[in-house]
Amino acid sequence: MTAPATEITPEFQRGWDAALRAARDWHESQAKKTLIQARRSRFPKNLEREAEVHQRSAEMIVALSPHDV
Repeated sequence: MTAPATEITPEFQRGWDAALRAARDWHESQAKKTLIQARRSRFPKNLEREAEVHQRSAEMIVALSPHDV
């Protein structure tokens, strides 16, 4: 096995930032979509909770760094 690289290259950082941005955007869009479904549902509480989870995930993703992995 090879030792993990301790240096983070600029290319890796760009890829990391792009991946986090894509994950954050996905979670935000899922939250919006779920809130719309909740408005149309007869039983909106579960959907509202799901939207909250996606929103919190989108907010927490920003705090991740490559060293967390």
